[in-house]
Amino acid sequence: MGTVEKIRCGWATKDKLYQDYHDHEWGTPNHDDHTLFEMLCLEGAQAGLSWYTVLTKRENYRKAFDNFDAHKMAKYNEKKIASLLENPGIIRNKLKVNAFVTNAKAFLEVQKEFGTFDRYIWSFVNHKPIRNHFKSMSEVPAKTAISDAMSKDLLKRGFKFVGSTICYAYMQAVGMVNDHVADCWKSKK
Repeated sequence: MGTVEKIRCGWATKDKLYQDYHDHEWGTPNHDDHTLFEMLCLEGAQAGLSWYTVLTKRENYRKAFDNFDAHKMAKYNEKKIASLLENPGIIRNKLKVNAFVTNAKAFLEVQKEFGTFDRYIWSFVNHKPIRNHFKSMSEVPAKTAISDAMSKDLLKRGFKFVGSTICYAYMQAVGMVNDHVADCWKSKK
């Protein structure tokens, strides 16, 4: 008797990389500051591109950006940034690379103010995930009033590449919002 394939959200059927991301990360609440920072950077890197493009380069990003160590990244100088812009393993967009450095500095300031980035970022959803019950991905919004508020506050704090649509994708990625559609096996968990 063969194994039954899990039913997943439509976007997650492309290949094993997408399936693993869908099954183990997307929509799963994450409270680890390091991962929250990495995902904020990667969601910003996605701007104007597909998430798949970023996901295939994730390991390259980890190597290039000192495993998203914000303390190290905040100290990157012009020489380091120039070397990153020569790295074919990442998206070599000067604004995005500079945003990673800017965001590392802003991230450390938020940690200083709130104790953890987790405490700050999860406050936008009152520290508990929003569980939506959409029947299809076409019902899932690109942004919400909460992502608007998050974007506005992050921008005020000096973060870059944190528009409302990026913030909503980030909320999905770190499980602040669960948008697994009704027939997806993850919506039943």
